[in-house]
Amino acid sequence: MKRNAYTLKASCTDTVGIVAAVTGFIADRGGLITEMSHFVDDMAQKSFIRTVFEDDATSDDETRALQAAFKESVARRFAMTFSIIPPNQKLRTLIAVSRQSHCLNSLLYRWSDGHLPIEITGVVSNHEDQRSRVEWYGLPYHHFRIEPGRKPEQEARILDLFEETGSQLLILARYMQILTPHACSVLGGRAINIHHSFLPGFKGARPYHQAFERGVKLIGATAHYVNTELDEGPIIEQDVVRVDHTMTAGELERLGQDVESVVLNRAVRWHAEHRVFENGHRTVVLRH
Repeated sequence: MKRNAYTLKASCTDTVGIVAAVTGFIADRGGLITEMSHFVDDMAQKSFIRTVFEDDATSDDETRALQAAFKESVARRFAMTFSIIPPNQKLRTLIAVSRQSHCLNSLLYRWSDGHLPIEITGVVSNHEDQRSRVEWYGLPYHHFRIEPGRKPEQEARILDLFEETGSQLLILARYMQILTPHACSVLGGRAINIHHSFLPGFKGARPYHQAFERGVKLIGATAHYVNTELDEGPIIEQDVVRVDHTMTAGELERLGQDVESVVLNRAVRWHAEHRVFENGHRTVVLRH
């Protein structure tokens, strides 16, 4: 009989015996570990573990029993924060976008080809520009226009949609609106933004023109969790590309959009594969 592959994600204060307890629990059940990563942050004295293991649990009841058994025999002992994710459980994801389409295009393409372990619940926007593209993929498109002086109401509709669709992640795919502190609090650890710079860098409008004026030699992008500080959330992924004086502002923008798309896709995939841990103002990403 085919066994199911579960993912365990756990963190706790570092001490002796954590890995032994986790692997021993799996072995005692007759489980088989197929992937395991472990990192200790010595400064924070925290331990982070991600493991994929095969188990005989198949039904929902058996999965709940597995989770309860781990809590009782391991997690409680180490005051561990953990989750055991059932096999093939894709992260329900809502995408927010404005007028620029490059990040949205990349997400939709990789999702449709099965390269992102997410289930897209819909796309929301403050503009109509991307409707035909989104509906071509058979996805619902929600146009929540921002009326003058009524932005909080529009944001509340997005939060309602997030809950109504059972979404677990909000991707800000070049959504050109600043979320309120309330929204950031509600979505803590569940919203990823892509920033058009290798942070800290050029903020505000026309970042690539700012970079051109400064004669930069590198441009990049940063994917981070959203928090109450603008573009200051814990960084998940960054990348850069080298440029030179021969390139125009338009060429910098095109290169920058490519980097933004790649960086955002990596961050979303790692988050959806339960590889990312928030660690204060930083993250731990167990990629391997």
